[in-house]
This record gives sequence, C-alpha cells and structure tokens, in this order.
Amino acid sequence: MSVASFKKYFTLALCSMQNTLAYRLSFVLNFLASFIGLIAMYCLWQAVYTGRDQLSGFTWEQMQAYLLVTFFVNSMLSYYSESSISGKIIDGSVMMDLLRPIQFQKARLAETLGSCVLEGLLSCILIGTAAVFTLGISLPQDGVGMLQFGISMLSSIFVKFCIVYMSALLCFWTTSSFGIYWARTSITNLLSGALVPLTFFPGWLESLAMALPFQGIVNTPVRIALGMTGRAEAWQMIGVQWIWIILLWLLGRWLWSRAVRQITIHGG
Repeated sequence: MSVASFKKYFTLALCSMQNTLAYRLSFVLNFLASFIGLIAMYCLWQAVYTGRDQLSGFTWEQMQAYLLVTFFVNSMLSYYSESSISGKIIDGSVMMDLLRPIQFQKARLAETLGSCVLEGLLSCILIGTAAVFTLGISLPQDGVGMLQFGISMLSSIFVKFCIVYMSALLCFWTTSSFGIYWARTSITNLLSGALVPLTFFPGWLESLAMALPFQGIVNTPVRIALGMTGRAEAWQMIGVQWIWIILLWLLGRWLWSRAVRQITIHGG
C-alpha cells in the first residue's frame, strides 16, 4: 500500500472516530447495555456454579475471567460498526463509494478500526476496570502470555470484521439488514464460545466449532488469556486465526465482485 493510499484510509479511520464521538448518546446506551449484559452473565454463571468446584475443566475463578475476556473481545466490534456497513448498502450511499479511488473492503476496515479505538477500547477499559475491582476478577500477568493474548485479540477483530463484512454484503440481495444481523449474531455467539465455552459442547459440536473460523473470535484469545494453552500451541492458534483472515478476506472480495454485478443487473 502506497503512502497516499495509507493516508486515505487513515483519514477514514479518523472520520469514523469523529462520528462515534458525534453520536455520544448511542455510545452511552451501548455502554450501559454492555455493562448490564456483563452483570447478567456473571449472576447467571454464579448461580450455575453454586455448590460446584468446576464445570468442564473451568473453575469459578476461571469462568469469571472468561466472562471478562469475552466481553473485551466482543466490545471491539459492536453493532455500530456493523450497521454502518449494511446501512450504506440499504440506503444506496454505497454508490458514492464506487466512484471513489478506494477499495470498499479496505475502507470499511479502516472505519471499523477507527470506531474500535473509541467504542471498543474505552468500553473495555471502563467496564473491565470496574469488573476487576468489583468482582475480583484477575488475569495472568505473564509477559509472553499477555503478548500472545494481545496479538490474538487483534487477530480476532480481523476475523470478526471479515465475517461481519460478508454478512453485510448480503444486504445487496435483501431489503432489510435486521434478519441478517440477528442470524449472524446468533451463529457467531454460539460457535465462537461467546455464550458458553466450547468445551461445554457435545464432542461433535465442539469439533465442528473448532473447524470453523468463528472460534477465532472468542475461544482462541480467551484460552490464551487464561493460560489454558502452551506457548507453542498459542502461536499455532494465532496462525490459524490468520489463515482464516486471509481466506475470509479473499472470500469477501469475491462476494463484493458478485454484489457489484448485482447492482449492474438492476441498473444501479
């Protein structure tokens, strides 16, 4: 990527950050909803663990950390970022992007990363800090492990973006994004481990989930953060994340080419 192209996409990221600040009420509501969701999940699992030392290899202390890290990961790419992509397609403003000398996929990634800086990181810092002090949750302090977790978490953002991007492109073949969004959210949350750890699944379902890209969103960074993998295995899991990123990115480019052809067919 040339310096001029980098500046264009960096400008888009900055604009996305400014838009997030402009819609402060939406940010506050998302913050409150995320906080309530975190507390609700904590109370639910606390009740499940009553009278039990562990479940499927998870102690109550590990499950608390699991909930916190899962929240971290899911907060990095919220509904705001996803709706901005599908919104362009539904309202027709995507036509303006076709006239610009930038790639639609890279432009949406730049905007997503821009909103992640404020919406995702700030939510993680504020709610994560509150959870650590109020719920007594702690994470491993090992330097190498935290480095691997940071890389894996960044990788999970790209994995989730690729999945979100492709699901948003399906709006070219429909008139509403809500059905697609809820279907995508349900599948992603189930198969990524966001609802329950994958080790809680039946053997066949766990194997299926591990063979799909969704597990790279939550399961991989969480297992690394909790120290449930060795150092070599952690690097392998990160490598698998990037294999999926490349494959999903290429699949997204192919789907975009089909979508543009769809516009031409309808005279858009």
